[in-house]
Amino acid sequence: MPTDTTDTTGTAGGPGTTGTPGSGPAPGAVAPDPGGGGLLRLEGVTVRFAGRPALDAVDLRADAHRTVCLLGPSGSGKSTLLRVVAGLQRPDAGRVLLDGRDQDGVAAHRRGVGLMFQDHQLFPQRNVAGNVGFGLRMRGLPRAETARRVDALLDLVGLPGAGRRPVSSLSGGEQQRVALARALAPEPRLLMLDEPLGQLDRTLRERLTVELRALFGRLGTTVLAVTHDQGEAFALADRVVVMREGRVAQSGEPLEVWRRPASEFVARFLGFRNVVTATVRGGAAETAWGRIPVPPDAADGERRLLVRPAGVRLVPVAGGLRCTVEARTFRGGGPSGGDGVTLLLRPESGPPLEAACPLSAAPEPGAAVGVAFAAADEGETVVLGGP
Repeated sequence: MPTDTTDTTGTAGGPGTTGTPGSGPAPGAVAPDPGGGGLLRLEGVTVRFAGRPALDAVDLRADAHRTVCLLGPSGSGKSTLLRVVAGLQRPDAGRVLLDGRDQDGVAAHRRGVGLMFQDHQLFPQRNVAGNVGFGLRMRGLPRAETARRVDALLDLVGLPGAGRRPVSSLSGGEQQRVALARALAPEPRLLMLDEPLGQLDRTLRERLTVELRALFGRLGTTVLAVTHDQGEAFALADRVVVMREGRVAQSGEPLEVWRRPASEFVARFLGFRNVVTATVRGGAAETAWGRIPVPPDAADGERRLLVRPAGVRLVPVAGGLRCTVEARTFRGGGPSGGDGVTLLLRPESGPPLEAACPLSAAPEPGAAVGVAFAAADEGETVVLGGP
């Protein structure tokens, strides 16, 4: 349980935080970076536990006023990376630079970064205002100025007038907002979020993701966030970094990663199941599902091929690969947008297929359908790189 002598916001509120509380254009706002980007850089960062690498020579960059999401399965090194940046875990090799300054030997509370945990770690013996103002009080800010900033921050996160409420009366979403206000209070130059929405139900998580992106954009906050939820990462981030076994598997803008996964691991982690061995030659791929068009610049040879569900088209049985509908999953909008149905199809040959179709055109389970594949220029097939 958090106590009053422990700053569980990680490094939020440390004396190294840039700016003076109460200064600046808005509560929580960050002054422009005169260097024009590259606020955070990791160079060859390695961390080993019992001789095994949790991070393996990781290079990473987070530009000022942007949100970078670390995405990956449990054990991929995401939270360890946050702890290294925060100064809570010393790397065995490599460098962490903030504003171009090597952080080796810089104490956690002097790095000027904020860390918000999944379980929020609010002080149960303090009310909302006491939690939000904790870091400011520890820095010796006058009582009146602390109260003014707490009120402004609660307005900012959508909890106006909630300062006197006990923590025990808050819903999960309200606790998340209080924890965010507390992390923003000392105006950290870098805000780090460790699975901030992981304990919330899906509807609330989706709504708060949209609100957080808008808030960070308005404040100009630089954010490094960890999540295992693909939808959350693609909705929140300006840049996505997919991690695997302590290494960066792919890094890029959300749509770039979604459209062109670099490897079978990334494709499957993003939820794509239509991956098959293919022999690529002359703009087409021979697969267990038949001949599939591929981009003309695809290298010839034995490859692994991804066909997104949107690239699997339902046609009359006589006009394509014969399949049986095994199951239907109703879905809402994702990174590609739109509502509809995902069908699980069992073809006469080859592994199962997933196909996307509109609600109005969704066949019943057990129905026989034909399948054809989208043209190469529609961008629904991807010749994958490594494993």
